[in-house]
Amino acid sequence: MAAPGLKELLALDLQTRLALVQELWDSIVKDAQTRDLPISEAERKELDERLREDDERPDDAVPWSQARTQLRHGR
Repeated sequence: MAAPGLKELLALDLQTRLALVQELWDSIVKDAQTRDLPISEAERKELDERLREDDERPDDAVPWSQARTQLRHGR
């Protein structure tokens, strides 16, 4: 039996599509816990730079609750 194509998946009802998305996301999270996620060298360098900056200046970090409020209010 062949896997359904995008057209067939998009034809499913909303509840079924949401359930499929959740199952897919859960499988990605599970895989990410047991192996490295594929990232480019540029992405790896960016992450390393951000970690270095955070280690050097931890007081510059903005708590998520504050960042979320600023994003929601366009600040």
